Amino acid sequence: MSLNPSKVAPEPEPEREAGQEPGSEAQGPGPERESGPPAGPGPEPEPPSASGQDWEPERDRAEGPSAEPPPGPKAPPPPPASKSENLRAPRPRCHTNCLEAPLSRVFRRLGRKVGAHPWIFLLLPVALTAVLGTGLMYLPRDGEEGLEEEYTPIGSPAKAERCFVQGHFTANDSLIFSISRKSAEVPYASVLVVSSAETLLEPDILEEISKVDDTVQTLTVTQDNGTQIPYSEVCAKNQGSCVPSNPLLFAWKRNKGLNLRTITFPIYSLAGQMVSLANTLGGTVLGQRMGPSQVLLRARAMRLQYHLEAGGAEEQERSKAWMIHFLTQASSLEESLALKKIQQVVYFSSLSRQLEFEATSMTVVPLFHLAYLLIILFAIVSCYRCDCVRNKMWVAVFGVISVALAVVSSFGLMLYIGVPFVLIVANSPFLILGVGVDDMFIMISAWQKTSFTDSISERMSDVYSKVAVSITITTVTDVLAFYTGIMTSFRSVQYFCIYTGTTLLFCYFYNITCFGAFMALDGKREVVCLRWLKKPETPDQKCSSLKKSCCLPCNSLRDEYTADIHPMNLFFRDCFGPFLISTKSKIFVVLLYVSYIISSVYGCFQVQEGLDLRNLASDDSYITPYFNVEEDHFSTYGPSVMVIVTEALDYWDKDARQKLEKCLADFENSEYVDKNLTEFWLQEYVKYMENLRQDINDKTAFLSNIPTF
Repeated sequence: MSLNPSKVAPEPEPEREAGQEPGSEAQGPGPERESGPPAGPGPEPEPPSASGQDWEPERDRAEGPSAEPPPGPKAPPPPPASKSENLRAPRPRCHTNCLEAPLSRVFRRLGRKVGAHPWIFLLLPVALTAVLGTGLMYLPRDGEEGLEEEYTPIGSPAKAERCFVQGHFTANDSLIFSISRKSAEVPYASVLVVSSAETLLEPDILEEISKVDDTVQTLTVTQDNGTQIPYSEVCAKNQGSCVPSNPLLFAWKRNKGLNLRTITFPIYSLAGQMVSLANTLGGTVLGQRMGPSQVLLRARAMRLQYHLEAGGAEEQERSKAWMIHFLTQASSLEESLALKKIQQVVYFSSLSRQLEFEATSMTVVPLFHLAYLLIILFAIVSCYRCDCVRNKMWVAVFGVISVALAVVSSFGLMLYIGVPFVLIVANSPFLILGVGVDDMFIMISAWQKTSFTDSISERMSDVYSKVAVSITITTVTDVLAFYTGIMTSFRSVQYFCIYTGTTLLFCYFYNITCFGAFMALDGKREVVCLRWLKKPETPDQKCSSLKKSCCLPCNSLRDEYTADIHPMNLFFRDCFGPFLISTKSKIFVVLLYVSYIISSVYGCFQVQEGLDLRNLASDDSYITPYFNVEEDHFSTYGPSVMVIVTEALDYWDKDARQKLEKCLADFENSEYVDKNLTEFWLQEYVKYMENLRQDINDKTAFLSNIPTF
């Protein structure tokens, strides 16, 4: 057995002979020298740690010469130190390995257990994966998720304000549909038509646009049960008729003799009713002003908007079915109608964002299989050795498989306990794969530095003690980083962090149990393979083909006592290291790093806030040209903004109305607002009361005329 140096009484330093340099050993036989281990290959005794920690004796060493000195006369105790020597005695150093030392000891014991019972540590995690993997049956099949609920902040002011509007401003759209009164997006299908000429305000071009409009309105979807859903049954209605897709096109279809040279923009008087053309015509060129609007000289693009019913669940399902049918048919509209005056027809629907986001997310599934294949190939190449004993190809393959087992176990557990599975969670296995494979390489590297003469338990004990801090600290920091992301206000990010953090924990657990056990079994293969290759082959005694296959890739046998150095280590040691420490290289690296920091800081100032929906879809998606056309021709006017007074107000009071008028003027004076498009019910109601010759300042008259208005 080996003695603990800290528990052995110190021996007095022998007197040096004259001429002998300090630190040189006396020549000649002695009791200590005779009792030392014989020369030759074998495990060297482990030196005490540099940090001053006690060196624990190795009790399970293989049979070999003992390092314990033979019994003999005890050395005389050293003379008591003087007071001055006590004052000069060094103080005990502060220990800085308070985490590393106990963690290494725990892992050393775990590695010894894994090496002694590998099949237990291999089969139990596999059985756990089989049990937890059944949770994948709860994986959502339809792939539908609320983009607004998952990808918008929890408790955002916009959601609270919308709830207030929906609770106080109810609207019945069964008789009259008004998009300006909607506080939430209603189902719709949209078609943008771009003219090949400078303007589409020509009868022949409007005729082709009318064909597009008629084709869309005649679309009928047939469900699986044979029920047909035409557009006329799902469209939003005004007094029993579908809301026109474009007011100007609707007016021209009813009156082909409409004078297209007298149209005003953005407000147009249609049959005595003021109609907004702001978002229905694009690429406009305006002429002289006529009241609040200007004469429309040219318009390059037109929007056809088809609003659908958004009532109960059944109506929403019918509208959804029609929109999906619209998206499948709209791609061939331009070709089927043989349009000559139309340059481009693009389409979109309120369902397109979700469908394209799901389609883009599902494109990572084939990449996931490809990534696993590439990682396996990379692991095989990295762990390949021409030495058949030290070759670790199959260990590397199983290391990637253990990561897959961790993903299956973690996802199954999360689905069992009811954590929602959102689409971005499908990207987390790529992160897990990188972390798991990294730990695998660390463990294999530590194994290659152990000695063949040690037992499997001792080799695994050494491996675990060396990698304990490395893989534990990296796993803890990664898990804490992802679990910290649970505090974000986005549900999709929360679910992604929960899945990824939990999978990292499973990956860590499987690396120190399942993968370690497989590495121990491969260590037994090394011993058997070494014995077979060292056995002389005679005509009567040859290795079987099975034994030879175990010793793949070849039957070469190198000195098992030499260190295993990877070619990459040789490159960094012999080539890159000397190159990096030269003076010119140091100057170049410093300049390169400074330029990198400067460019990074500059890039941080170039980051723009916002989300471009085109980035959520694939490059060949149909929504990309739609948003391109919308940006080119319909970017002048944005969405309508609703302003609501949330406090009680005496509207019949003249002073209160003046305050509202001043507030309205402040909004209209903003550079982002077009005052000609303002809709304010109180202004219209004041005009209504003046026409009735009623006193607007009288409370009774004010309240009694509101229902009629």
